[in-house]
Amino acid sequence: MHPVRIPPGSSTPLSRFLSDRRFFTDLFRIAIPIALQNLVASSVNMLDTIMVGRLGAVELAAVGLGNQVFFLLLLLLFGIGSGSGVFTSQYWGARDQAGIRRTAGMALALGLSASLVFTAASLAAPRAILGLYSRDPAVLDAGAVYLRIAALSYPALAASFIFSMALRGVERVRLPLAATVISLSANAFLNWVLIFGTLGFPALGVRGAAIATVVSRWMEAAIVLVVTYAKKYPPAGSLRELTDWTRPYVRRFTGIVLPVVFNEAAWALGITFYNGIFARISTEAIAAFNIQSTISQLSMVLFMGTANASAVMLGKRIGEGNREGAYDWAGRFAVLGPVLGTAIGILLLPTIPALPILFRLEPGVLFQAGAMVCCLAAVFPIKVFNLHIVVGVCRSGGDTRFAAFFDIFGVWLVGVPLAALGAFAWNLSPWAVFLLLCMDEAAKFGLGLWRLRSRKWLRDVT
Repeated sequence: MHPVRIPPGSSTPLSRFLSDRRFFTDLFRIAIPIALQNLVASSVNMLDTIMVGRLGAVELAAVGLGNQVFFLLLLLLFGIGSGSGVFTSQYWGARDQAGIRRTAGMALALGLSASLVFTAASLAAPRAILGLYSRDPAVLDAGAVYLRIAALSYPALAASFIFSMALRGVERVRLPLAATVISLSANAFLNWVLIFGTLGFPALGVRGAAIATVVSRWMEAAIVLVVTYAKKYPPAGSLRELTDWTRPYVRRFTGIVLPVVFNEAAWALGITFYNGIFARISTEAIAAFNIQSTISQLSMVLFMGTANASAVMLGKRIGEGNREGAYDWAGRFAVLGPVLGTAIGILLLPTIPALPILFRLEPGVLFQAGAMVCCLAAVFPIKVFNLHIVVGVCRSGGDTRFAAFFDIFGVWLVGVPLAALGAFAWNLSPWAVFLLLCMDEAAKFGLGLWRLRSRKWLRDVT
């Protein structure tokens, strides 16, 4: 038999997929620092969970619920930053520095305003806020102590996050990574010192975890802002440049960004409902759900990198006027994401036997957490695909209204109702309730694939 010869000029689908050198160069250059930044953040968050978990289930649940307020603010900031990133990446493709600075200023004003509202509410009524999630008096007492201190970090979080998102949009991704590594390393060290009372410090428990959070977030904000202006990166504008807003620009900006903010707020509210459902099942159930959430965040770091990279890469191509190139690259992300997601989903399974080593909790809590991780692994490829559709494809082209509908449909019409029925009507085990809420990802998959192929997301917003 003679070997099959491929005629010159022909290629296999795989070789065509791998042949675009610019795609993979840009992907690695942008995605890897973002993924590493998310890896550091998620690793430190997991370390925090492990440290606090050694104090007991009450303390773990208290800090987990206290961080739900931070989570809500973070997703609101992500909505502002991600929505403004539509403009930033397209302005970057068009080489419009004034537009980049105008966008950074608008996003910063919105982000700081939101952070001050969250800070004021958390300082004034921390117990009332946490009472939305849990009825356990011990959890509420510990959570209120944590939240009242941690809220002082919210303005710093807003400043560093908005500028980091702006820097990503202009492909300056190393500074946010460096700032995160330094600040969260400091956070881990301070947690070790203040939670357990090492190096001569008193053991402050959850209060120590909150203090460490405040110090590290202000450190991160200082690093990002000082270096951005010292290096004169594109978002580093004067006050006049940052506030150079015209009425047509404000209308265009709000028309794109507000659906993203609404999207993130509604999705985050749905996630808080999930936490509330598990907290009302039992303290053990919410502790297991928090463990699963930490593992989920850690496993998604690569894909937060590729999804954010796709938003920058696709937006830049649209800004350059290359719509066909943007569509081709969007298809590549739609294939690459789930393939890698399948591999990571399989790798989640060996983490289950390690849970008793990482967490000193009751066997029932660890069993529920392990079963939830199994469910997560099963839906992981679809979860990754949906993330790229929302964060990368739709938002890069300003298709933010569909992206909002996409997420809200999954959470509020599928996930929340099924989880509530499973918990309170059918009295299912916590892991089965978690499996039901995962059905929101499956429901969104077909809708996302249709939108990608329709090309209706391809728009130049600048």
